[in-house]
Amino acid sequence: MTQYLDRLQDAKVLIYSHDSFGLGHLRRCRAIAHSLVDAYKGLSVLILSGSPIISQFDFKARVDFVRIPGVVKLRDGDYTSLGLHIDLDQTLAIRSSIIQHTAEIYSPDIFLVDKEPLGLRGEVAQTLRVLKLRGTTNILGLRDVMDESEALQAEWQRKEVLPALNKLYDEIWVYGSESIVNPIQGIDLPAATRKKMRYLGYLKRQLPTTSYLPREYRNQPYILITTGGGGDGEQLVDWVVRAYEQTDEDEILPGLIVLGPFMSNMAQREFQQRIQKIKNLKVKTFDSYLEVLMANAEGVVAMGGYNTFCEILSFDKKAVLVPREVPRLEQYIRVEFAAEQQLVSMLKYSDYQTTELMVQALKALPNQPLPSKFGGTELLNGLGKINQRVAALIKQ
Repeated sequence: MTQYLDRLQDAKVLIYSHDSFGLGHLRRCRAIAHSLVDAYKGLSVLILSGSPIISQFDFKARVDFVRIPGVVKLRDGDYTSLGLHIDLDQTLAIRSSIIQHTAEIYSPDIFLVDKEPLGLRGEVAQTLRVLKLRGTTNILGLRDVMDESEALQAEWQRKEVLPALNKLYDEIWVYGSESIVNPIQGIDLPAATRKKMRYLGYLKRQLPTTSYLPREYRNQPYILITTGGGGDGEQLVDWVVRAYEQTDEDEILPGLIVLGPFMSNMAQREFQQRIQKIKNLKVKTFDSYLEVLMANAEGVVAMGGYNTFCEILSFDKKAVLVPREVPRLEQYIRVEFAAEQQLVSMLKYSDYQTTELMVQALKALPNQPLPSKFGGTELLNGLGKINQRVAALIKQ
């Protein structure tokens, strides 16, 4: 790709991540941004994000962010303002204004929108129109699985997504493999829109160069239990804690639970009190270098979100995944496929009350095969293809 370096001097990429819940969108966009600036010295990336904890992550040189006012997704699927005590419509109006004015001033060569084609409640629609008229290449980035097809079809019809895919977007990138999962299977798309789709592969993760493993985890094997953002991870943590509570210290490898910053304060306190009584179990609320903890773990217990799955493959980790089944089946579809391919083991939330199932899964985890044995690491070619595609588009 060195032949493109001169042509990418002063090139600019703008990435939008609505970040209403969890950490997945932010971490995916950050991985893409870091890969691009590593590949091209002349390129800069600006991330628009609603994440309230984006400032707790490190960013490489030539990657920066603009934080827009946050919103949070409620259990009924609706949204509310996160920090500001104002009406949701006012918050969305502020967000839309910041997004559009930032885009107009930054004037990117490429505008990459993560997952939500029109943004949260349509907040990037006008920005897409403005940039399209300016000659910016608008790209929609989709994870490997969105939801079951009927639910996604209904959602996109309600949000009037299909006309936007046809008129406002130049390309649709899928961060997965066409031979595995089609994120828009069953969606009635025009042939011209389908031609915009490019399957790039899963996004490989790297260890941050400035990080280190805390001393207490250096000299013994441990199982990492992570819930991502943690907002919907209470059942998984409770299941794991019950398993440790009901077994002797030497029956299961020591565990480290990372609760997640969006787990309720009450739940965090209750778990911390229970875990203090268990000798071979430790707890952290949040760690911005989760990749380091995962890379050094003997195995992983998690829920099965896109980023966690990419990290498990990237660091070739044995894993037990318990995918959520509401409000979307996205995680369940992904993990069911991965379990069929013997990349991971799977437990179902419907078995949540059966502590012994988690006990047996934790005991068996160290003896599971590595994902690489079944081709897991071969799926991780997404970042390289993104770098190549960005260079080709800016060179045009």
